[in-house]
Amino acid sequence: MNPTNPKVDAYLQRIDRWRAEWAALRAILLECPLTEDLKWGVPCYTLDGKNVVLIHGFKDYCALLFHKGALMQDPEGILIQQTDNVQSARQIRFTSLDEIQRMQNLLKTYIHDAIEVERAGLNVVRKTVAEFAMPEEFVAALDGDPGLKSAFEALTPGRQRAYLLHFSSAKQSATRQSRIEKCRPKIMAGKGLDD
Repeated sequence: MNPTNPKVDAYLQRIDRWRAEWAALRAILLECPLTEDLKWGVPCYTLDGKNVVLIHGFKDYCALLFHKGALMQDPEGILIQQTDNVQSARQIRFTSLDEIQRMQNLLKTYIHDAIEVERAGLNVVRKTVAEFAMPEEFVAALDGDPGLKSAFEALTPGRQRAYLLHFSSAKQSATRQSRIEKCRPKIMAGKGLDD
């Protein structure tokens, strides 16, 4: 069994929801050749400094999140893509301690597959900005304002993606239009959505 990280020990003492489930997942992960750390406020398990898998929890479930899950084998069909916009990570979700205990050997198989993906140096080929949906309201705004178009094209790909996802996530056209107008000054200033 690998050594535990005191930061994770302290974190697990503070949580109420999913405590037994997280402890069981942690025990499984500590049997694997990974290093335990606390990243993004949750237990994260790394190989040679590279993130492989983390444990996280939500209201209705807790999960193992595999950072390069899209590249893993999934013979049981249990890896879940959280949303259409998640390109690399995949989850295995749990709603009970019993479920984790029944799946223990299977989980070790998936964890070892994730380790092999990392050891092989594989990387997920990410979609380009051009492959993301561009709302018609934003297309019209860019067509109607060459300065806005130039400013948007000058942004980094990550900033462009963030804006496109923000605009596209609105269900109503009026909301998309409002978001575009609110973001126009930031785009013109060369700033990202969260800058």
